Amino acid sequence: MKPFNPKWTTLENRRARKFVPDFNNILAVLDRKAPNRPTLFEFFLNDDLYAGLGGRTSPTDDTDRCRLMIQAFHAAGYDYTTLHASSFSFPTGQHMDTGKKSYSQNHEGLVTDRNSFDRYPWPDPDACDTSRIATLAPELPEGMKFIVYGPGGVLENVIMIVGYEDLCYLMIDDMPLVEDIFEAVGSRLVRYYKKVAGHDSVGALISNDDWGHSTQTMFSTDIMRKLVVPWHAEIAKTIHAAGKPAILHSCGQLIEVMDDIIDTIGYQAKHSYEDKILPVEQAYEKWHDRIAILGGIDLDFVCRGEPEAIWQRSVDMLERTASRGGYALGSGNSIPYYVPTENYLAMISAVEAFS
Repeated sequence: MKPFNPKWTTLENRRARKFVPDFNNILAVLDRKAPNRPTLFEFFLNDDLYAGLGGRTSPTDDTDRCRLMIQAFHAAGYDYTTLHASSFSFPTGQHMDTGKKSYSQNHEGLVTDRNSFDRYPWPDPDACDTSRIATLAPELPEGMKFIVYGPGGVLENVIMIVGYEDLCYLMIDDMPLVEDIFEAVGSRLVRYYKKVAGHDSVGALISNDDWGHSTQTMFSTDIMRKLVVPWHAEIAKTIHAAGKPAILHSCGQLIEVMDDIIDTIGYQAKHSYEDKILPVEQAYEKWHDRIAILGGIDLDFVCRGEPEAIWQRSVDMLERTASRGGYALGSGNSIPYYVPTENYLAMISAVEAFS
């Protein structure tokens, strides 16, 4: 095995690599098998990394930004690029347009009662533009495919539409309305996934929906099973009907609902892990024989650790999983703008140790 080499942590080195993508490696991971080589997974990077890895800046529009993402994911060594495949989204109010890096989940919701539910501009996923899939598919490097994600998930969108605290009150005051809100969101997400899953260039799909915080799910397990799990089961069923694997990206403490995620819903893989909840090494030992484990190198560690320590933990994770399969290397969540570039590159360069 090769030792750590600082040159691996430069953008120039990544761009100079001759990487040949093969989506079959991701499929092997999702099938809980060993890929032909160490394989990377990330939900998304950030604009500076897209520019640095893609070798250019200032995309001209949303489609060109997706084009730059293809170039960046390829240069970094991924067998795919993630893609939001449609203009479909749920209106969520003024707070999303502030340009801030965070926002409160207790904002004033757009749906607070039956009258506002009826007035809400519910979007039509069937009428939304998905042409970027066909436009960009010919530009994918050979062997590469899209992994398509949604405009947030069932629970996330309901919370954004109603507000977290108001949703808690509404569950007490008017549960039938809450059920109707979940149906309005969930059924539209099912239609979105049905519309985009059939494209040949789409190799897998992510249902991205944060279910918890650091100590528990956002609501009781009974509420999650009543309102959230059934719609995710419909989403996964729709993806599977197209012959594609379904991946869950969800943050938070989800140990109490992992059986639901694996057995009831049928997701092939779970993404998002934190050391303070359950380190990915432990998550792998606990669940790898039932569901693929994606990423998991703790984001705080990737932010604040030394490059060689990040590289070593990543190498150790690849060694741990090499013969048993069902694992792709990546961060515990994503690569936002505040992650040092050399630290991110140290993590993904662990694959070089095995070449």
